[in-house]
Amino acid sequence: MVAIIERREIRDFDWLTTMLAVAIAAFGIWQIHNALPSESYWTKQIIGLLIALAAFAVVAVSDYRRIIDAAPIFYVIGLLLLFLVLTPLGVEVNGQRAWVRLPVVGQFQPSEFAKIPTILMLAKYFGARKGGNLQFKEVFIGGLIMAAPLGLIMLEPDLGQAITYIPIFGAVLLLSAIKIRYIVVAILAAVILVPTAWYVGVKSGKIKRYQQERVNVVLDPDSADPRGYGYHTVQSMITVGKGGLSGIRGGAETSQSVLKFLPEPQTDFIFAVTAENTGFIGCISLLLAYALLLSRLIDGAREASDRPAMLVIMSIATAMTFQIFINIGMTLGFLPVIGVPLPLMSAGLSALLTTFIAIGFVVSVRMRRFVN
Repeated sequence: MVAIIERREIRDFDWLTTMLAVAIAAFGIWQIHNALPSESYWTKQIIGLLIALAAFAVVAVSDYRRIIDAAPIFYVIGLLLLFLVLTPLGVEVNGQRAWVRLPVVGQFQPSEFAKIPTILMLAKYFGARKGGNLQFKEVFIGGLIMAAPLGLIMLEPDLGQAITYIPIFGAVLLLSAIKIRYIVVAILAAVILVPTAWYVGVKSGKIKRYQQERVNVVLDPDSADPRGYGYHTVQSMITVGKGGLSGIRGGAETSQSVLKFLPEPQTDFIFAVTAENTGFIGCISLLLAYALLLSRLIDGAREASDRPAMLVIMSIATAMTFQIFINIGMTLGFLPVIGVPLPLMSAGLSALLTTFIAIGFVVSVRMRRFVN
């Protein structure tokens, strides 16, 4: 058995996907260092990458079918971690209670990790279907699976992370042959409910002033106060513009992030740091690397030998694409700042670990695509 595993690793292990992910993560560490060279974020990210690679290896060599079979267990663990955030074990950072402190691991963001169990649970449920269009009962049960983690995240509240769960559910429904009329109803409901929820949230105080202003900055850029609520967006756009074609010359003496003009350069605005230091060429190269990585994920879904694995991989690819779009949109000023990290690039163990676990699952599926 050991010999078979070794041969499979040599023959079918997805080295290209693995190397792409590691290369983007290494590039991210370089940009974190460029952003804050005198602080320890980049050294912590190196340690985080080593931990993430260990988790990746464990998942990659595991049989993905057993992982999917254990989806209910992982799902319950994910919910328990989300619940812990709401207890005294929860940790508040920058006015947001979205972290929990665990033994050995330290500070951890459950809303990032819980994406994987949620994806697995949805794939297990919808992957067991015999075929045909989805029935209302199936959509409703799937909605309950998604509602549990989403509800706990909204109680934190963490609007940014909550939004990243929605495309996952949409991808699973579309791939499971949802009826067109359900899509129309969902769109109409969103058109009615989103403005209503915004109005109620503003009136009740659930949507904070700074959150309102971040949306207003996008809707009416000319009204942005460059020293007030529009500061993040304005500084990010200045940082991106300074990069030019190939990046700034002069290093720390002219860097927006090093000089502390750009807030949270190691997380929310790591793409702005990349634009400043590597310019248009560096940004295009990063986007091409992302495009190649996402194409490898889609190829993995196409080659999957069963439906649940395909649903998991496509959900992962959808979530990653959405986060890339949202983060870069925040950086360039055409989306509000909601604290969504750039996959593999932004500093933080939780996001890095979750992404490498997800990629490990994809590699596990590809390794076993020829096995009955």
